[in-house]
Amino acid sequence: MRAILRLLILLVVGVIAAVATGFLDINQTQSAKAPDIDATRNGIAASGGQPPKFDVDTGAVAIGKGEATIPVPRLEVRPADGGAAQPTNGAAPQPQQQPGVATTDSTQN
Repeated sequence: MRAILRLLILLVVGVIAAVATGFLDINQTQSAKAPDIDATRNGIAASGGQPPKFDVDTGAVAIGKGEATIPVPRLEVRPADGGAAQPTNGAAPQPQQQPGVATTDSTQN
C-alpha cells in the first residue's frame, strides 16, 4: 500500500513540475454539466450531463548531435630522480630499438 502511495505522490510531483516548467499546458475547453436526476415510484432516471473537455499541449524533446571543442588537460610525467619533465600528448611512447635487432614495424623508420 505504501508503494502505491509513493508512486502516486511521485506522479503528482512530476505533473506539477511539467506544468511549472511549461512542458505541459492544460486548458479546459468545455465545462462539466451534472446530469438531471428524476426519482419516481418506478425508480431513478438520469438524463443529460456532459464530461469536461481539456486541450493538452505537450512540449517536444529533440535529440541531436553536433561538434564541440573540449579542452583536454595536459599531462606531465616527472621521474622520481628529479629529471626533466617529459610532456605527453596522448600518443603511446615509441619503443626503443635494441642494437642488432631487426624490426619489421613500419612505424619505426
